[in-house]
Amino acid sequence: MALTGTLDAESRRTAIAKELLKHGALQLNETAQVWNVHEMTIRRDFDTFVTSGLARRVRGGIVALGGDSFTLRKHQNGGAKQRIAEKMLSLIMPGAAIALDSSTTVHALAESLSGLTGVSVVTNGLSAFQTLHGREGIRTYLTGGEREEENISLVGSLAVLSVQQFTLDICFLSSMSLDTTFGTSELTLEQVAVKKAMVEASQLSVLAVDSSKFETRARFRSLPLSGFDVLITELDPNDEHLDAYREQVPTII
Repeated sequence: MALTGTLDAESRRTAIAKELLKHGALQLNETAQVWNVHEMTIRRDFDTFVTSGLARRVRGGIVALGGDSFTLRKHQNGGAKQRIAEKMLSLIMPGAAIALDSSTTVHALAESLSGLTGVSVVTNGLSAFQTLHGREGIRTYLTGGEREEENISLVGSLAVLSVQQFTLDICFLSSMSLDTTFGTSELTLEQVAVKKAMVEASQLSVLAVDSSKFETRARFRSLPLSGFDVLITELDPNDEHLDAYREQVPTII
């Protein structure tokens, strides 16, 4: 009987994983109804997907990560990312030295950077570097490191060492997940290390996330909310959904 149950669970998870990659997201209650099992059973299935890096948690379900390309993720919550990019852009002054991480949210800022003079940008994002390289008024530096396919980025000790050579005015970071208690979290320790180096090298640290990431957790704890000076989302700064973050981050835009 136990063996049959184990096989059923494996079969169910295989089928659910295919649905997750097909649709991009799954709701806990709906999935439980489809499989006619308790929600706690599906919650354990979802936990397996999160642990394996296939998905991240969101309110009421999970969102697919595994098999999802950087290009596709750029368009998820695209309107929110563009509003966030506009807010980030307002913080950059002529002559500033800034760091951009390899996230799709911060890549929206890279696409918006124009009409600036004397701005230096260091990034571990290959897409951000390609977007900015040769753009008038911007001098772009790409870190060294080992290529990471999930974010089309460079990570590892060389990437960290590269960032440490700079004295930066602002770093712009996003996060895979954001939780009021856990802080930010990522899928890999390598990404955590690069982001921490960017914060340490910067006078001002900006966290830019869309609200779908609120109260979710990824595999590895990254930075506490107290490590950031500014939180930027697509929401109005007075939105009640930001109340839980006000005591932890000095400025919300």
